[in-house]
Amino acid sequence: MLFYMKLLLFLRVTATIAPYFLGAVGPAWSAPHVPASDAIVIERLPYRAADPVQRELRELRSALAGNPRDPERAIALARRYFDLALTEGDPRYIGYGEAALGPFSGTDGLPAELLVVRAQLLQYRHEFTRAIALLERALAAQPDDPEALAWSAAIRMVQADYAGAQRDCERLARVASELLGTGCRAHVAAATGKLRASYERLSAASARHPGVRRTLRLWVYTLLADMAQRLGDAGAAESHYRSAIALGATDQYLLAAYAEFLLDERRPAEVDALLRDWDRSDVLLLLRARAARALGSSERSALAKTLQARYAAATLRGERLHAQDEARFRLEFLADAKGALELAVQNWSEQHEAADARILMEAAIAANEPRAAEPALEWLRSNRFEDVRLSRLAATLLGLVR
Repeated sequence: MLFYMKLLLFLRVTATIAPYFLGAVGPAWSAPHVPASDAIVIERLPYRAADPVQRELRELRSALAGNPRDPERAIALARRYFDLALTEGDPRYIGYGEAALGPFSGTDGLPAELLVVRAQLLQYRHEFTRAIALLERALAAQPDDPEALAWSAAIRMVQADYAGAQRDCERLARVASELLGTGCRAHVAAATGKLRASYERLSAASARHPGVRRTLRLWVYTLLADMAQRLGDAGAAESHYRSAIALGATDQYLLAAYAEFLLDERRPAEVDALLRDWDRSDVLLLLRARAARALGSSERSALAKTLQARYAAATLRGERLHAQDEARFRLEFLADAKGALELAVQNWSEQHEAADARILMEAAIAANEPRAAEPALEWLRSNRFEDVRLSRLAATLLGLVR
């Protein structure tokens, strides 16, 4: 799940605004799987010669093949692969992007833009420390690069380094638009005890800038929707989500956030309709399977088996899918509370956002091991993080401890 996603959240403004401030954090990976023979087929990928995306990729690959040491061509191809990984939810594009940057080893003498793109690929793999190091090098060369600042803030938010994220946002506000700067600051403030004020401040800033580009508008609506939901205002949250979708720029993060909202509102039929054409994304497929389960649909079993097969295929490729998603799957489809809790604990060791806290708390309750959720409870207390759903879970956990 998101990433929560948010993180995973992820922002398509400065290169898409650090995907909604990493609401779109991608799955974590382990070492790559190397087949014993070239004859072994790991997976067959769809290919359509007339597909405009495939045509664009062929042109970019051809341009790079003509000069593999051209950083501009390598960056262009790697960026396109990264964009596809975010929009389609297919992590294999990350490997393709890294291959495009393969000839450029080390960091000395490399363009700052290449360092930023490499950092984006690394954060998708949850290699946050290495990604931050690259972004710091890029910012040393170009201190006012809004893309590097946005990504640095996004990664620090996932790691609950709110002081670091605030510093990045202050720097971003000096070189970016008022709405982007306000949104960045509001995102941090909303995670540190100022949710209501942040929501009102960002709402006012949005009203002052009705003509901003679609990507920035999309991010603002999605951020406002998340804040409203945390405040317990489902009506306002839905209004913001619908405004974002009406922009016609739907992608994996927005769809996942809205689908999660609909499931919380016990409207699974709408989730099923929303995600019908998004089966390539494991994240969205899990949400659709959860909707089918809630509906008692005959598709429930088939969707669950498809997810299990994808998890197995990912293991064969040497990948480890996002622990948050797999914990949710184990909890809801396999009734494996202890297994879900193990994955949720593992996930919490890597990232600290609302959805990470939620699955940890829910798995701890289901496994009747309330103390396992203490790290999430401490995160809520120490940062004064506000969310009506998490507050209810916290109360349940405290009741179990007593």
